[in-house]
Amino acid sequence: MYNREKAVEYAYKWWNKRNPLFFNFDGYGGDCTNFVSQCLYYGKIEMNTISPPFWFYKNSYNRSYSWTGVVEFFNFITTNTSTLGPRAKVVTINDIEIGDVVQMLQSGDRFHHNLLITKIQGKKSLENIYVTCHTNDAKDKRLSDYYFQQIRFLKILN
Repeated sequence: MYNREKAVEYAYKWWNKRNPLFFNFDGYGGDCTNFVSQCLYYGKIEMNTISPPFWFYKNSYNRSYSWTGVVEFFNFITTNTSTLGPRAKVVTINDIEIGDVVQMLQSGDRFHHNLLITKIQGKKSLENIYVTCHTNDAKDKRLSDYYFQQIRFLKILN
């Protein structure tokens, strides 16, 4: 069962550095999804190496695209019916909790940034929800501090 507190604990530990057990994708399109996947994994979600679609990381060359790609992550997490790997659904801001995921479309036509919700203070609003992420490393940054054209919230269901 997903342990939201463990996922947040991991995010706080590694938000401004890189776990040497995982490749740093900053120079290859960004490390945000890799970081969120690590958070979910350390929140006790098992990797899916058994049946497609997969969600796993062994090394930089032996991993699923859903582990590191924003679009692939979304496609996997919202259609996964296996007991392995994360499962999620798109929800409104009112349904999110710590340990859930935010995706942003900042320009263009594809979502391209993943962030982990690490703190919620008071009523759920962009000003009161805080996220932690890689690529543009941030710890407990308000969602209202980001520029985006679209945002979506992914409720982890495991």
